[in-house]
Amino acid sequence: MQTEHAVHVDDARNLALPDDSVDLVVTSPPYPMIEMWDDLFCDLDPAVGDALDADDGERAFDLMHEALDPVWAELERVLVPGGIACLNVGDATRTLDEFALYPNGAELATRLRDHGLTQLPGIQWRKPTNSGTKFMGSGMLPPNAYPTLEHEQILVVRNGSPRQLEPKADERYEAAYFWEERNEWFSDLWTFTGTDQRLDEQARERSAAYPLELPLRLIRMFSTYGDCVFDPFWGTGTTTLAAMLSGRDSLGVELDRGLVEAFTDRLVDIEDRSSELAADRLDRHATFAADRETNYRADHYDFGVVTGQEQRIRLYAVEAVDATDPADLETTGATDGPLAADGATTGWTCEHTPVEF
Repeated sequence: MQTEHAVHVDDARNLALPDDSVDLVVTSPPYPMIEMWDDLFCDLDPAVGDALDADDGERAFDLMHEALDPVWAELERVLVPGGIACLNVGDATRTLDEFALYPNGAELATRLRDHGLTQLPGIQWRKPTNSGTKFMGSGMLPPNAYPTLEHEQILVVRNGSPRQLEPKADERYEAAYFWEERNEWFSDLWTFTGTDQRLDEQARERSAAYPLELPLRLIRMFSTYGDCVFDPFWGTGTTTLAAMLSGRDSLGVELDRGLVEAFTDRLVDIEDRSSELAADRLDRHATFAADRETNYRADHYDFGVVTGQEQRIRLYAVEAVDATDPADLETTGATDGPLAADGATTGWTCEHTPVEF
Protein backbone atom coordinates (compact mmCIF):
# COMPACT_ATOMS: atom_id res chain seq x y z
CA MET A 1 0.00 0.00 0.00
CA GLN A 2 1.23 3.51 -0.81
CA THR A 3 0.04 6.76 0.73
CA GLU A 4 0.74 10.33 -0.36
CA HIS A 5 1.14 13.47 1.73
CA ALA A 6 1.51 17.17 0.93
CA VAL A 7 1.65 20.38 2.94
CA HIS A 8 1.33 23.86 1.45
CA VAL A 9 2.57 27.13 2.97
CA ASP A 10 -0.52 29.30 2.65
CA ASP A 11 -3.55 30.83 4.36
CA ALA A 12 -6.31 28.34 5.22
CA ARG A 13 -9.01 30.97 4.72
CA ASN A 14 -8.79 30.51 0.95
CA LEU A 15 -7.96 26.91 0.24
CA ALA A 16 -6.56 25.90 -3.13
CA LEU A 17 -8.48 22.62 -3.04
CA PRO A 18 -11.36 21.44 -5.22
CA ASP A 19 -14.83 20.84 -3.84
CA ASP A 20 -15.46 17.49 -2.14
CA SER A 21 -11.76 16.60 -2.14
CA VAL A 22 -11.03 15.45 1.45
CA ASP A 23 -12.67 12.70 3.48
CA LEU A 24 -11.77 13.74 7.03
CA VAL A 25 -10.54 16.91 8.73
CA VAL A 26 -8.50 16.67 11.94
CA THR A 27 -7.18 19.98 13.20
CA SER A 28 -6.66 22.36 16.10
CA PRO A 29 -7.04 26.07 15.28
CA PRO A 30 -5.33 28.85 17.20
CA TYR A 31 -7.45 29.53 20.28
CA PRO A 32 -8.93 33.03 20.54
CA MET A 33 -8.01 34.91 23.72
CA ILE A 34 -4.93 32.76 24.41
CA GLU A 35 -2.03 35.22 24.54
CA MET A 36 0.39 33.14 22.48
CA TRP A 37 -1.93 33.65 19.48
CA ASP A 38 -2.46 37.42 19.90
CA ASP A 39 0.08 38.44 17.27
CA LEU A 40 -1.44 36.07 14.71
CA PHE A 41 -4.94 37.45 15.24
CA CYS A 42 -3.68 41.04 15.17
CA ASP A 43 -2.03 40.33 11.82
CA LEU A 44 -5.28 38.90 10.50
CA ASP A 45 -7.28 41.88 11.77
CA PRO A 46 -5.62 44.96 13.35
CA ALA A 47 -8.91 45.76 15.09
CA VAL A 48 -8.15 42.83 17.42
CA GLY A 49 -5.16 44.74 18.78
CA ASP A 50 -7.29 47.85 19.29
CA ALA A 51 -9.82 45.83 21.28
CA LEU A 52 -7.13 44.23 23.44
CA ASP A 53 -5.50 47.60 24.08
CA ALA A 54 -8.89 48.91 25.19
CA ASP A 55 -9.38 45.92 27.54
CA ASP A 56 -12.50 45.03 25.55
CA GLY A 57 -12.33 41.26 25.84
CA GLU A 58 -15.74 40.53 24.36
CA ARG A 59 -15.00 42.50 21.20
CA ALA A 60 -11.55 40.93 20.84
CA PHE A 61 -13.10 37.48 21.28
CA ASP A 62 -15.71 38.14 18.57
CA LEU A 63 -13.14 39.60 16.15
CA MET A 64 -10.77 36.65 16.59
CA HIS A 65 -13.53 34.16 15.81
CA GLU A 66 -14.63 36.29 12.86
CA ALA A 67 -11.06 36.11 11.50
CA LEU A 68 -11.21 32.31 11.58
CA ASP A 69 -14.73 32.03 10.19
CA PRO A 70 -13.75 31.81 6.49
CA VAL A 71 -11.87 28.58 7.26
CA TRP A 72 -15.10 26.90 8.40
CA ALA A 73 -16.83 27.88 5.17
CA GLU A 74 -13.93 26.31 3.27
CA LEU A 75 -14.18 23.09 5.29
CA GLU A 76 -17.81 22.68 4.31
CA ARG A 77 -16.78 23.15 0.67
CA VAL A 78 -13.83 20.73 0.54
CA LEU A 79 -15.31 17.94 2.68
CA VAL A 80 -16.94 15.10 0.77
CA PRO A 81 -20.66 14.61 1.42
CA GLY A 82 -20.89 12.86 4.76
CA GLY A 83 -17.26 13.68 5.59
CA ILE A 84 -16.36 14.27 9.24
CA ALA A 85 -14.40 17.17 10.74
CA CYS A 86 -12.84 16.87 14.21
CA LEU A 87 -11.71 20.18 15.71
CA ASN A 88 -9.71 20.31 18.91
CA VAL A 89 -10.28 23.57 20.80
CA GLY A 90 -9.89 24.86 24.34
CA ASP A 91 -11.72 27.58 26.20
CA ALA A 92 -9.65 30.52 27.43
CA THR A 93 -9.41 32.47 30.67
CA ARG A 94 -7.98 35.95 30.70
CA THR A 95 -7.88 39.13 32.72
CA LEU A 96 -8.41 42.37 30.80
CA ASP A 97 -10.68 44.73 32.69
CA GLU A 98 -11.67 41.70 34.79
CA PHE A 99 -11.07 37.96 34.91
CA ALA A 100 -13.39 36.02 32.58
CA LEU A 101 -13.80 32.79 30.65
CA TYR A 102 -14.07 32.96 26.87
CA PRO A 103 -16.04 29.93 25.57
CA ASN A 104 -14.22 29.03 22.38
CA GLY A 105 -15.85 25.62 22.12
CA ALA A 106 -19.40 26.96 22.27
CA GLU A 107 -18.63 29.80 19.84
CA LEU A 108 -16.94 27.51 17.33
CA ALA A 109 -19.77 24.95 17.51
CA THR A 110 -22.28 27.69 16.69
CA ARG A 111 -20.25 28.93 13.74
CA LEU A 112 -19.81 25.42 12.34
CA ARG A 113 -23.57 24.88 12.47
CA ASP A 114 -24.12 28.25 10.84
CA HIS A 115 -22.05 26.99 7.90
CA GLY A 116 -24.39 24.04 7.45
CA LEU A 117 -22.34 21.37 9.23
CA THR A 118 -24.18 18.91 11.47
CA GLN A 119 -22.88 18.70 15.03
CA LEU A 120 -22.38 15.19 16.40
CA PRO A 121 -21.53 14.04 19.95
CA GLY A 122 -18.03 15.24 20.78
CA ILE A 123 -15.23 14.40 23.17
CA GLN A 124 -13.52 16.09 26.08
CA TRP A 125 -9.92 15.15 26.75
CA ARG A 126 -8.11 15.82 29.96
CA LYS A 127 -4.55 17.11 30.14
CA PRO A 128 -3.45 16.18 33.67
CA THR A 129 -1.14 18.54 35.51
CA ASN A 130 0.39 18.09 38.93
CA SER A 131 1.47 21.69 39.39
CA GLY A 132 0.69 23.06 42.83
CA THR A 133 0.34 26.53 41.30
CA LYS A 134 -2.27 25.61 38.70
CA PHE A 135 -5.24 26.95 40.67
CA MET A 136 -6.59 30.42 39.93
CA GLY A 137 -8.03 33.10 42.15
CA SER A 138 -7.90 33.53 45.90
CA GLY A 139 -6.40 30.17 46.86
CA MET A 140 -7.97 28.81 50.05
CA LEU A 141 -10.35 31.76 50.62
CA PRO A 142 -13.92 31.83 49.29
CA PRO A 143 -15.61 33.06 47.23
CA ASN A 144 -13.19 34.25 44.54
CA ALA A 145 -11.30 31.10 43.52
CA TYR A 146 -11.95 29.51 40.11
CA PRO A 147 -11.87 25.97 38.73
CA THR A 148 -8.85 25.25 36.57
CA LEU A 149 -9.33 24.36 32.91
CA GLU A 150 -7.87 20.87 32.50
CA HIS A 151 -10.01 19.73 29.58
CA GLU A 152 -10.11 20.59 25.90
CA GLN A 153 -12.92 19.73 23.53
CA ILE A 154 -12.98 17.82 20.28
CA LEU A 155 -15.94 19.08 18.29
CA VAL A 156 -17.20 16.52 15.78
CA VAL A 157 -19.28 17.70 12.81
CA ARG A 158 -20.46 16.08 9.59
CA ASN A 159 -21.02 17.55 6.15
CA GLY A 160 -24.63 16.58 5.46
CA SER A 161 -26.04 13.07 5.76
CA PRO A 162 -23.93 10.04 6.74
CA ARG A 163 -21.27 9.12 4.20
CA GLN A 164 -22.11 6.40 1.70
CA LEU A 165 -19.40 3.75 1.27
CA GLU A 166 -19.13 0.67 -0.90
CA PRO A 167 -20.58 -2.34 0.96
CA LYS A 168 -17.99 -4.92 2.07
CA ALA A 169 -15.10 -2.85 0.62
CA ASP A 170 -11.69 -4.19 1.63
CA GLU A 171 -10.41 -0.72 2.59
CA ARG A 172 -13.19 -0.24 5.12
CA TYR A 173 -13.16 -3.71 6.67
CA GLU A 174 -9.37 -3.91 6.91
CA ALA A 175 -9.43 -0.53 8.68
CA ALA A 176 -11.89 -1.72 11.33
CA TYR A 177 -11.00 -1.29 14.99
CA PHE A 178 -11.20 -3.95 17.68
CA TRP A 179 -14.30 -4.24 19.89
CA GLU A 180 -12.45 -3.12 23.02
CA GLU A 181 -10.86 -0.21 21.14
CA ARG A 182 -14.32 0.92 20.06
CA ASN A 183 -15.45 0.93 23.69
CA GLU A 184 -12.48 3.09 24.74
CA TRP A 185 -12.21 5.43 21.76
CA PHE A 186 -15.90 6.24 21.46
CA SER A 187 -16.20 7.33 25.06
CA ASP A 188 -16.84 11.06 25.40
CA LEU A 189 -14.00 11.51 27.91
CA TRP A 190 -10.34 10.81 27.13
CA THR A 191 -7.28 11.12 29.34
CA PHE A 192 -3.78 11.25 27.89
CA THR A 193 -1.00 10.91 30.42
CA GLY A 194 1.82 11.75 27.98
CA THR A 195 2.24 13.75 24.80
CA ASP A 196 4.57 11.50 22.76
CA GLN A 197 5.15 14.45 20.43
CA ARG A 198 8.95 14.12 20.15
CA LEU A 199 9.24 17.84 19.44
CA ASP A 200 11.93 20.22 20.55
CA GLU A 201 10.83 22.88 23.04
CA GLN A 202 10.83 25.70 20.50
CA ALA A 203 8.57 23.87 18.06
CA ARG A 204 6.19 22.89 20.88
CA GLU A 205 5.91 26.48 22.08
CA ARG A 206 5.31 27.83 18.56
CA SER A 207 2.64 25.30 17.69
CA ALA A 208 0.92 24.15 20.92
CA ALA A 209 0.84 20.71 19.28
CA TYR A 210 -1.61 18.12 20.55
CA PRO A 211 -0.45 14.59 21.49
CA LEU A 212 0.00 12.12 18.65
CA GLU A 213 -2.53 9.74 20.17
CA LEU A 214 -5.31 12.27 19.57
CA PRO A 215 -5.20 12.39 15.75
CA LEU A 216 -4.27 8.68 15.62
CA ARG A 217 -7.53 7.78 17.33
CA LEU A 218 -9.64 10.21 15.33
CA ILE A 219 -8.21 9.04 11.99
CA ARG A 220 -8.82 5.39 12.87
CA MET A 221 -12.33 6.21 14.12
CA PHE A 222 -13.58 8.30 11.21
CA SER A 223 -11.71 7.23 8.05
CA THR A 224 -10.76 4.15 6.06
CA TYR A 225 -7.66 3.10 4.15
CA GLY A 226 -7.55 5.13 0.96
CA ASP A 227 -9.08 8.24 2.56
CA CYS A 228 -7.47 11.68 2.59
CA VAL A 229 -7.08 13.48 5.94
CA PHE A 230 -6.80 17.28 5.89
CA ASP A 231 -5.41 19.71 8.48
CA PRO A 232 -5.83 23.43 7.65
CA PHE A 233 -3.78 24.43 10.74
CA TRP A 234 -0.93 21.99 10.16
CA GLY A 235 1.55 23.31 12.75
CA THR A 236 4.26 20.74 13.41
CA GLY A 237 2.52 18.14 11.22
CA THR A 238 1.16 15.84 13.93
CA THR A 239 -1.94 15.10 11.82
CA THR A 240 0.19 14.17 8.80
CA LEU A 241 2.41 11.99 11.02
CA ALA A 242 -0.70 10.24 12.35
CA ALA A 243 -2.01 9.77 8.80
CA MET A 244 1.28 8.18 7.75
CA LEU A 245 1.17 5.85 10.75
CA SER A 246 -2.48 5.02 10.02
CA GLY A 247 -2.07 4.33 6.30
CA ARG A 248 -4.12 7.29 5.04
CA ASP A 249 -3.27 10.08 2.57
CA SER A 250 -3.00 13.58 3.98
CA LEU A 251 -2.99 17.26 3.07
CA GLY A 252 -2.02 20.25 5.19
CA VAL A 253 -1.88 24.03 5.04
CA GLU A 254 0.45 26.02 7.29
CA LEU A 255 1.45 29.70 7.47
CA ASP A 256 4.84 29.11 9.14
CA ARG A 257 7.35 27.80 6.59
CA GLY A 258 9.85 27.04 9.35
CA LEU A 259 7.52 24.50 10.93
CA VAL A 260 7.09 22.75 7.57
CA GLU A 261 10.85 22.61 7.01
CA ALA A 262 11.35 21.07 10.47
CA PHE A 263 8.95 18.19 9.81
CA THR A 264 11.64 15.99 8.27
CA ASP A 265 13.16 15.57 11.75
CA ARG A 266 9.95 13.88 12.90
CA LEU A 267 10.34 11.17 10.24
CA VAL A 268 13.74 9.89 11.36
CA ASP A 269 12.42 6.80 13.18
CA ILE A 270 8.94 6.54 11.68
CA GLU A 271 9.46 2.97 10.38
CA ASP A 272 10.34 1.62 13.83
CA ARG A 273 7.68 3.72 15.47
CA SER A 274 5.03 2.48 13.06
CA SER A 275 5.94 -1.16 13.63
CA GLU A 276 5.90 -0.66 17.40
CA LEU A 277 2.46 0.97 17.35
CA ALA A 278 0.97 -1.76 15.17
CA ALA A 279 2.55 -4.54 17.23
CA ASP A 280 1.24 -2.93 20.41
CA ARG A 281 -2.32 -2.86 19.06
CA LEU A 282 -2.12 -6.52 18.07
CA ASP A 283 -0.52 -7.57 21.37
CA ARG A 284 -3.13 -5.73 23.41
CA HIS A 285 -5.96 -7.34 21.48
CA ALA A 286 -4.41 -10.80 21.70
CA THR A 287 -4.18 -10.38 25.49
CA PHE A 288 -7.79 -9.19 25.62
CA ALA A 289 -9.02 -12.07 23.44
CA ALA A 290 -7.14 -14.69 25.45
CA ASP A 291 -9.21 -13.88 28.54
CA ARG A 292 -12.63 -14.28 26.96
CA GLU A 293 -14.60 -16.53 24.62
CA THR A 294 -14.77 -15.13 21.10
CA ASN A 295 -17.13 -16.22 18.35
CA TYR A 296 -14.99 -15.37 15.33
CA ARG A 297 -11.41 -15.81 14.13
CA ALA A 298 -9.44 -13.04 12.47
CA ASP A 299 -8.63 -13.68 8.80
CA HIS A 300 -5.06 -12.37 8.95
CA TYR A 301 -4.06 -13.04 12.59
CA ASP A 302 -4.07 -16.01 14.92
CA PHE A 303 -6.53 -14.76 17.51
CA GLY A 304 -10.24 -14.44 18.07
CA VAL A 305 -12.38 -11.35 17.65
CA VAL A 306 -15.69 -10.43 19.22
CA THR A 307 -17.67 -9.46 16.11
CA GLY A 308 -17.78 -10.45 12.47
CA GLN A 309 -16.94 -6.89 11.46
CA GLU A 310 -13.46 -7.34 12.97
CA GLN A 311 -12.56 -10.48 11.06
CA ARG A 312 -10.83 -8.74 8.14
CA ILE A 313 -8.80 -6.26 10.22
CA ARG A 314 -5.32 -5.82 8.77
CA LEU A 315 -2.71 -3.44 10.15
CA TYR A 316 0.00 -1.85 8.01
CA ALA A 317 3.37 -0.41 9.02
CA VAL A 318 5.45 2.23 7.27
CA GLU A 319 8.28 0.58 5.37
CA ALA A 320 9.80 3.74 3.82
CA VAL A 321 9.16 7.47 3.45
CA ASP A 322 10.51 9.44 0.51
CA ALA A 323 10.35 13.13 -0.32
CA THR A 324 8.36 13.58 -3.53
CA ASP A 325 7.80 16.31 -6.07
CA PRO A 326 4.24 17.46 -5.26
CA ALA A 327 3.46 17.55 -8.99
CA ASP A 328 3.77 13.75 -8.97
CA LEU A 329 1.15 13.28 -6.26
CA GLU A 330 -2.24 12.09 -7.37
CA THR A 331 -4.48 10.83 -4.59
CA THR A 332 -4.15 13.88 -2.33
CA GLY A 333 -5.52 16.37 -4.83
CA ALA A 334 -2.26 18.29 -4.59
CA THR A 335 -2.09 18.73 -8.35
CA ASP A 336 -5.42 20.56 -8.55
CA GLY A 337 -4.90 24.32 -8.66
CA PRO A 338 -2.18 26.16 -6.74
CA LEU A 339 -1.46 23.18 -4.48
CA ALA A 340 1.25 22.04 -6.86
CA ALA A 341 5.02 22.17 -7.26
CA ASP A 342 5.38 25.94 -6.92
CA GLY A 343 8.12 25.92 -4.31
CA ALA A 344 5.66 26.33 -1.44
CA THR A 345 4.48 22.74 -1.30
CA THR A 346 6.35 19.81 0.24
CA GLY A 347 5.39 16.21 -0.45
CA TRP A 348 6.15 12.67 0.69
CA THR A 349 5.15 9.15 -0.30
CA CYS A 350 4.97 6.30 2.20
CA GLU A 351 5.25 2.63 1.40
CA HIS A 352 3.33 0.39 3.81
CA THR A 353 3.52 -3.35 4.34
CA PRO A 354 1.09 -5.63 6.22
CA VAL A 355 2.04 -6.34 9.82
CA GLU A 356 2.40 -9.98 10.78
CA PHE A 357 1.52 -11.41 14.19
